[in-house]
Amino acid sequence: MSDEPKGPGAVALGWWSKHIAPRETPAAKALSARLRRAAPLAVLCEPAVQDLARGLNIGPGQAERLVQLAVLLAEVRETGPERLARRLGGPEPVLSALRFQRLIRAEGDELTDLLRRAISMAERKCNVAALAADILHWEAARPRWCFDYFGADAPAKDLEEQTR
Repeated sequence: MSDEPKGPGAVALGWWSKHIAPRETPAAKALSARLRRAAPLAVLCEPAVQDLARGLNIGPGQAERLVQLAVLLAEVRETGPERLARRLGGPEPVLSALRFQRLIRAEGDELTDLLRRAISMAERKCNVAALAADILHWEAARPRWCFDYFGADAPAKDLEEQTR
């Protein structure tokens, strides 16, 4: 067993697997329902969400991002290998290109609302670890989402590295 710290995606996947994924248990169903319907402060008052915050080393300064993450993870029913943007796009997209562009440009509550709808359109299935890491680092994830949505593999090197 390694002593290396887990990345945020792995931490979030472990949390989701423990608290949200076992839908056959009343506790998981109830927590998921509360997170999907709660106001931000109510989400922060959930002991399970505070467990997630500790696992991710998130404090009060990132409370908004933590709430967004918990609410969106509560929407997902099944994890799989495919990233959400891949499930939304491709040759026969379930989310139109215009709606995808709106999602990519969105911020704050609008972003959360659009991602909730996108998760629903993707049959509530995506790579939970990748989704969590992307939400926590949304600005860095946006370009990769564009490549994923349109089914193109991202270049191996950044444009800046290629021009050096």
